[in-house]
Amino acid sequence: MGNACCCVQVDQSTVAIKEKFGKFVSVLKPGCHCMPWFLGHQVRGHLSLRVQQLDVRCETKTKDNVFVHVVASIQYLALAEKASDAFYKLSNTRSQIQAYVFDVIRANVPKLDLDDAFEQKNDIAKAVEEELEKAMSAYGYEIIQTLITDIAPDDHVKRAMNEINAAARMRLATNEKAEAEKIMQIKRAEGEAESKYLAGVGIARQRQAIVDGLRESVLGFSETVPGTTAKDVLDMVLITQYFDTMKEIGASSKSSAVFVPHGPGAVSDVAAQIRSGLLQADAVQNHPAHVQARPRPHGPK
Repeated sequence: MGNACCCVQVDQSTVAIKEKFGKFVSVLKPGCHCMPWFLGHQVRGHLSLRVQQLDVRCETKTKDNVFVHVVASIQYLALAEKASDAFYKLSNTRSQIQAYVFDVIRANVPKLDLDDAFEQKNDIAKAVEEELEKAMSAYGYEIIQTLITDIAPDDHVKRAMNEINAAARMRLATNEKAEAEKIMQIKRAEGEAESKYLAGVGIARQRQAIVDGLRESVLGFSETVPGTTAKDVLDMVLITQYFDTMKEIGASSKSSAVFVPHGPGAVSDVAAQIRSGLLQADAVQNHPAHVQARPRPHGPK
């Protein structure tokens, strides 16, 4: 019906190319336009002014001989003031852009190692954008943005990279674990040393308190009961200690069988042995020159 009325409609964000007998006349903007077809006027085609995106997947090789697939996303649009160039100069815009992307990626990625390619993908995208902007501006197109969305090596290479990363992290975890165990052992040893030191201090104080208590008991008993000697008091204290020890052994549920002299006379024997040892030691200290070793008894020949 539009052709019958010699009118044509151009949609928003679109321009139409008007020709007369096959020759370019003008660019029609959005709206309604008179198109006297009987005078040779016609709409040759339409050109979208919207931003378009082209995803290009390119296979190339890095400097360390690893083949990768690089995916680039190109966002571009046709310029309204150069609509005739965009419509007539290129027969396949997407193929043209794809060719330039291939050329730039395959010129830049082989200069980089695989790890550097991941780190410098923004530099690769910038190089692609600069080359496309310089080439496509002559054809009436503007490059809005270029993105390197993916760099995908072979699956075997991915697994190898993951194993290297896992091994490095495992080594770090092992070092940290060993360091933690070392600290624990050091702290445990320090705690044991402190515990033993405190236990030794406690035992020393206990023995000192026992000695002080015995001294006070001997002095007090000698003053209270005339005619008793320190030996008598010490024998009585040893008998008391003897019975207390026997009581503790019998009261303990986890005690093993202990064979000790059970008669009270054993206390005097123990006291005599202690006194004899002290006297002998005192004699050795005071008269070392007159002490001789006793001859070893000989058995019957």
